[in-house]
Amino acid sequence: MSPTSNKSVVPVEAPKKGDFEKSLTRLEEVVKRLESADLSLDEAMRHFEEGVKLSRECQKQLEEAEGRVEILLKKADGKIVAEPFEPEDENN
Repeated sequence: MSPTSNKSVVPVEAPKKGDFEKSLTRLEEVVKRLESADLSLDEAMRHFEEGVKLSRECQKQLEEAEGRVEILLKKADGKIVAEPFEPEDENN
């Protein structure tokens, strides 16, 4: 293993609230790196651990956002009505 091979490993810190996009981007980078064939077992394990942490944090943030959306969709009678999310067509 060369001394420069550890430069791509970044220490994992818990993302701050609102950093979902940054976490997701970093997770995508980690996945691409794991898909490369030139990783040692130690490097692959470090990347895998980072990816698991990032995945869990992203999932947690998505669940929190879902909870906030449900609160906003609550009807006057207190019942939650599930409404499908219809993203705007970006081509219009």
